[in-house]
Amino acid sequence: MNVSTVRLCSSFVVGVAAGAGFVIFYNANRNCFRRRATGITPLRRHSLSAPKEKSSVTAAVNDEIVAEQFTRNVQFFGIEAQKKVADAFVVVIGLGGVGSHCAHMLLRSGVSNLRLVDFDLVSVSSLNRHALATRCDVGTSKAECLKSHFEKVYPEAQIEAKVMLYERSREELLLGGHPDFVVDCIDNVETKVDLLAACVRRNIQVIACGGAGAKCDPTRIRLVDIAESAVDPLARAVRHRLKREYRIETGIWVLLSTEKPKCDLVSIESSDSMMKDYQILPNFRIRTIPVFGALPAIFGMACAAHVVTHLAGQTFDPEPVLRMQKKQFETQLDRLRDREDARGSQSSSVAVDLEVSFLNLLPTHCPLQDSILPQPSPGILRSSSVQSFRLRRTSYTLSKMFGMPVVRGHKHLCRVKECGGIPLVYA
Repeated sequence: MNVSTVRLCSSFVVGVAAGAGFVIFYNANRNCFRRRATGITPLRRHSLSAPKEKSSVTAAVNDEIVAEQFTRNVQFFGIEAQKKVADAFVVVIGLGGVGSHCAHMLLRSGVSNLRLVDFDLVSVSSLNRHALATRCDVGTSKAECLKSHFEKVYPEAQIEAKVMLYERSREELLLGGHPDFVVDCIDNVETKVDLLAACVRRNIQVIACGGAGAKCDPTRIRLVDIAESAVDPLARAVRHRLKREYRIETGIWVLLSTEKPKCDLVSIESSDSMMKDYQILPNFRIRTIPVFGALPAIFGMACAAHVVTHLAGQTFDPEPVLRMQKKQFETQLDRLRDREDARGSQSSSVAVDLEVSFLNLLPTHCPLQDSILPQPSPGILRSSSVQSFRLRRTSYTLSKMFGMPVVRGHKHLCRVKECGGIPLVYA
């Protein structure tokens, strides 16, 4: 090999080295510039089973790709709020149709620390409502299944899978580490009550999910205080147990549907002794409830929206739930007719039927529009009996269906008052 060849090879090696150094330097400065522009720094890994040390800048990002992944969240909440979301530690207990969708959306919203808890396994019949499970996941634990899929969606997140049932003896194990929020997606009353009571005792924010089975109407889903959970059988049973055993009557968010179940539990034609052979755990139901997969998914997304907005400090005011029986509408209609008769109306019959009376008496959320009225308690909307939300009602006339005066109030229903000769039903 002559001298010219050696010089050529040396020049080539030096050029390659210089080019590689320039590329490394360029990428490093580009990442630094991107982090300064977004205000996001790499994730500091920490153990979820011990109290976590929060950093001041906490969006879970370590490169520009992940920063881009949460750009839309930053645009929606703002950088500071998204940092709070990324730094949060959320525990999701119960990873079925509701819990899997909730945990999935929490992850995609930027929550970087999740603890997933469920003792059950993925079955073929659960694929109609599970967020991510496939046939290849059948037979694996729901917690490990979600963890494996989550690592593909957001590898930088800290996911802790706990394959176990929540029990009082495991409270510290499953609720330790100072979680910022707990999502209760359990469908067993006894376990649900123990979990909610533990969260109240530990002063942990918690949202409980009612029953999503045997229902199909997404417009009936409501977020209420547990004191208002009279329309959902599961939430109602939990409310009674919490009040009786722990003296807890309010202060817990509950997601429920006001829709009546469309069908009953699936019947099993077997003796009691044979049915116990199919019981997974003591005190757990054996019979299954029919589930339309869309409703658990919506329940889970609604839970995630509640959690993320609270973590970001940008909460929303849910519409109140007010149940009025048919008898109450009939009473109001009778009173309207009596008033017209007392005034000597030419016609003894008012041109209003029960259906129109129902439409006129439907409550409309009216937040904080009357300064003379007591202000509602912050945080949780309670039932109408404790005067915490506004109701607006108008009376019906043939000429002006939507232009009548309004009386706003917050007391009990079924009172009639005259205002300029027009009967006004108000709360």
